[in-house]
Amino acid sequence: MDFRSDNVSSVSPEILNDLVKANQGTSTSYAEDDLTRAVTRKLQDIFEHPVQFFPVLTGTASNALGLSILTPAYGSIFCSDEAHIYYDECAAPEFFTGGAKLIGLPSLNGRISAGDAEKAIAKAVSSGVHHAKPSTVSVTQATELGTVYTPDQVAEVSSVSKKFGLHLHMDGARFANAVASLGVPPAELTWKAGVDVLCLGATKNGALSAEGVVIFNKNIGGDLAYRVKRSGHLASKSRFISSQWLAYLTDNLWLKNATWANAMAQRLSKGLAALPSARIMFPTEANEVFVSVDDPILEALTHQGVKFSRWPAEEGTVLRFVTSFNTPEADVDACIDAFVAAGCVAV
Repeated sequence: MDFRSDNVSSVSPEILNDLVKANQGTSTSYAEDDLTRAVTRKLQDIFEHPVQFFPVLTGTASNALGLSILTPAYGSIFCSDEAHIYYDECAAPEFFTGGAKLIGLPSLNGRISAGDAEKAIAKAVSSGVHHAKPSTVSVTQATELGTVYTPDQVAEVSSVSKKFGLHLHMDGARFANAVASLGVPPAELTWKAGVDVLCLGATKNGALSAEGVVIFNKNIGGDLAYRVKRSGHLASKSRFISSQWLAYLTDNLWLKNATWANAMAQRLSKGLAALPSARIMFPTEANEVFVSVDDPILEALTHQGVKFSRWPAEEGTVLRFVTSFNTPEADVDACIDAFVAAGCVAV
């Protein structure tokens, strides 16, 4: 019962099969191969919009590189105080931008509001050159707390961004889970809502190591190819990243995988919500479940072999459970039973 992260999961068989197929013969190198071009065309069909696509190996590189074309060294990036770029990327955005400042905004269930963004940006603008130049707003979809932004919520944040001349970046490490949760076309959550750059992830949802920067705004991607190369993320054998992407996006595998992961999270959340000693902390809208428990229950779960992550919290003990594309129903049910055995008795 390993719910530590969707990163602990294996690789989708469909993706492994396509990797084997890609391992035949020779191919052009450095993202000039036919598979990378095919992925770009596939993304343009999915998003109903011309895009530039840059495959990279890690989500941190994707986010940092995406932000680097939106934000100058003297600029600022406004994001949630729970955002991955804010807490979990070892200052990579600051490094890749050459020193831009990240500004954490208060969030409700992981989401920033347009109102809070407007107040923070307006204050920064009023300070002129004494404050890092407001340049970018970043949202995470799905959020670090397992919630999602609706198209209207993204559009509201985008409207504030555009009002002040800022770009909108989206960290989409779990974008597939958000699309599956909301049941809306990907275009509605991205460029139609004002997103300029989407850092799209596949690794957490069944890929081996496949991330990418998707650019919707044709006016801002001119030098990203140089930045990718300089950062060490221009893979020579790029076909092995792009073959994963092509399999991931074919026959809606990306949404099928995310739909299953979301369903398992819902199953776990509903099961735990019925237990009096387990309190669900945030709405379960994607594939993450956060639950507050007493320390004795935590210890008992550990003894029963349940794996989870501890989540920083000001009060109490909060555990994070993440489901994956191949999480068995039996593991979810066994986890709920482990909570009952640990002292949580059903109502």
